[in-house]
Amino acid sequence: MGLTAANWLALLQGATFTVALSLAAIAIGIPTGLVLALIRWQRVPVLAPIAAVLVSILRAAPAVTLALLIFFALPTIGVSLERVPAAILTLTLSTSAFNCEIWRAALLALPKDQIDAALSVGMPRLLRLRRIVLPQVARAALPALVSEITLLVKVSPAVAVLGVVDITRAAVRIGAQTYVPLPPFMGALLIYSLIVFVFVRLQRVVERRMALANEVLR
Repeated sequence: MGLTAANWLALLQGATFTVALSLAAIAIGIPTGLVLALIRWQRVPVLAPIAAVLVSILRAAPAVTLALLIFFALPTIGVSLERVPAAILTLTLSTSAFNCEIWRAALLALPKDQIDAALSVGMPRLLRLRRIVLPQVARAALPALVSEITLLVKVSPAVAVLGVVDITRAAVRIGAQTYVPLPPFMGALLIYSLIVFVFVRLQRVVERRMALANEVLR
C-alpha cells in the first residue's frame, strides 16, 4: 500500500518543521562555533579553557540526552522552555560544538606568516580578522561545515522526544495509523535525501562563487 495525498502532506509538514529547526540552529550555531573557535585560537585567558571544556562536553553528549536535559532538567533551576525553543537550543548547542572544531582546524591551518606580515604593518586586530583571517578560513571550513549541516538534519529526529513533529515522527504516526510502516519511512528517507541534496548543491554554488571572486582579485 502506497502513501495517500494526506500522508505525503503530513510528511511534508514534518519536513518543513525539520528544515525550519535546522536552519535556526545553523544560523545560530555557525557564528557561535566561530566565536568559540576564535576564543580558543587566541587563547583568551579564562574563557579559552572554559570553551574547551564546554565543547568537549557538548560533543560527547547525545542529542537525545541533551534535549531531555534542557526540557526536563532546566525547569528545576527555574528555566522553563517551550518545546520548539528547547528543540532549537538542543540542535544549536550540539552543532555549535562541532562547528567550533571545524573553524578551529581552519584557523590552525592558516599560514602564520600572513598574520606576522599583518602585524608588521600595524594592521588592527579586527581589520586583520576581517581582511585576512575570515575569508581564508571560510573557504577552508566550508566543505566540513556543509557536512555538519547535513549531519544536523539527520540528527534532528532526536528532538522528537520533546513532542515536536518532524519528518521521522510524522512517518511513525502514519505507520501506526496504516499498520504498514515501510511506505512512510521510505517517503521520509526520500525527503531527507532531497534536503541533503539541496544543501550540497548550495555548497557547490558558494564554492564556485568564491573561486570566481578569487580569480577577480588576482
